[in-house]
Amino acid sequence: MFARITGIGSFLPGQAVSNDELARRGIETSDEWITSRTGISFRHLAEDGQTASDLGLEASRRALVAAGLEASDVDLIIVATSTPDFIFPSTACLLQSKLGNHGATAFDVQAVCSGFVYALSVADGFVARGRSACALVIGAEVMTRLMDWTDRGTCVLFGDGAGAVVLEPG
Repeated sequence: MFARITGIGSFLPGQAVSNDELARRGIETSDEWITSRTGISFRHLAEDGQTASDLGLEASRRALVAAGLEASDVDLIIVATSTPDFIFPSTACLLQSKLGNHGATAFDVQAVCSGFVYALSVADGFVARGRSACALVIGAEVMTRLMDWTDRGTCVLFGDGAGAVVLEPG
């Protein structure tokens, strides 16, 4: 048996910040400097009070719609994040509650850039071995809250957002 992706969803919070705007904020940079080194033109910033689970909720809803499923169909929720809402409870458990899902196994994976790939690999193992009939894997970050907005070597690279996939046997 294999696991296959049956739904994909993403969510970017409302405020987009362009490279030119970063330069206007006093960061020693320019659109040309950033795009020539990274390919990034803009990044999104979460609003005050918006958490990783909030971003993940929207991405999850979209992935479930794309898969033609309800939150109650999910029996495994894995959230990859380095910016959890809290240390405890896990962001996956908070997201599970926000989705209105009861009974799914839910946990976080914290591995920074490779976190989503690790979470996807773990979910694949559960589904391919018959331990899960429907897994929801979410990558969600609110990295801009951790940024030093005067350090052009890092602040130009990060933004906030979430992506989600549904995995089912195939």
